[in-house]
Amino acid sequence: MATLDTARVFQELLKITNYDNNLVGVGLGHKYIRGSNTGKKSLSILVKKKYPKAELNRGQVIPLRLDDTPTDVIEVGEIKLQKDRREFCRPAQPGMSLGHFKISAGTFGAVVKDKTTGELLILSNNHVLANITNGYDGRANIGDPIIQPGVYDGGKVADCTIGHLHRFVPLYREKTAPHCKIARAFESILNKCIRIFRPEYQVQVLRDSETPNQLDCALAKPLTPELISPDILEFGFINGIAEPRLGLAIKKSGRTTGLTYGQIVATNVTFKVSMNNQEYGLFTDQILTTPMSMPGDSGSLVLTEDNFAVGLLFAGSEQATMLNNIEYVLDRLNITF
Repeated sequence: MATLDTARVFQELLKITNYDNNLVGVGLGHKYIRGSNTGKKSLSILVKKKYPKAELNRGQVIPLRLDDTPTDVIEVGEIKLQKDRREFCRPAQPGMSLGHFKISAGTFGAVVKDKTTGELLILSNNHVLANITNGYDGRANIGDPIIQPGVYDGGKVADCTIGHLHRFVPLYREKTAPHCKIARAFESILNKCIRIFRPEYQVQVLRDSETPNQLDCALAKPLTPELISPDILEFGFINGIAEPRLGLAIKKSGRTTGLTYGQIVATNVTFKVSMNNQEYGLFTDQILTTPMSMPGDSGSLVLTEDNFAVGLLFAGSEQATMLNNIEYVLDRLNITF
């Protein structure tokens, strides 16, 4: 058994069956019966999908013995080279590192389609693609470079730009700079006076924000559609959308923690999130899940076990993860899968 040439057996099996598409490999292992290891040596026949005997053609049935050795058919799926989520990759896939050129790194959430133009776009968070902007603060502008991988993972504008910021839903802090000219003029006069006596100080006029946030989302337009691939790294293609409900089993593919799994704990959540430098924002109508993320996973698409999209991951802690409802994201950005 130890000297059996599995390479020869693999080639012979390809010749005598029609398993050229489903047959993956041959190895030496133990015979399993109904999930239990019998301890008996066998030839492990690896297939993408294991079918009931009644659904197979005569030539597709694996013999019970090969080279006088019992066989055991094992389903392993399609085996692929594992891509590094933090490296440069073209086409880039959802689940990989990317971000606005001024941020560290986040996650490429999904490939989506503009409902009006039909063009393919990159979906992630505002704080990943647009640097936590409200549209007036100068933190980001439409057309800014989006790079893959993100800056923290070695990405550079010169050779890693995958697209440009296309549109975003503004993010509002609890305290925000006013837009009115009178307030800005008052702030300028105060700072001119202060500089005379204390040049190291500066005054900023702020007002309470009256706008809670519902979404942390944005879109980037790739330089060309060929630079992105719609299948999520290690999960495959999106099958549609699902309604979030308590106890629903979910999963995500993200830049930092890769594949993680959890369940929905609460819906219609209103909470305050730390945004940047002791600044906070109020969010409403959010989805709370068990912990399934770390910094850098922001932007990940969250799916059911059968690949129906539920939410867009945007915040979390060691005890919990927060999602935007994906239905609201698609509607607000005028996109679809």
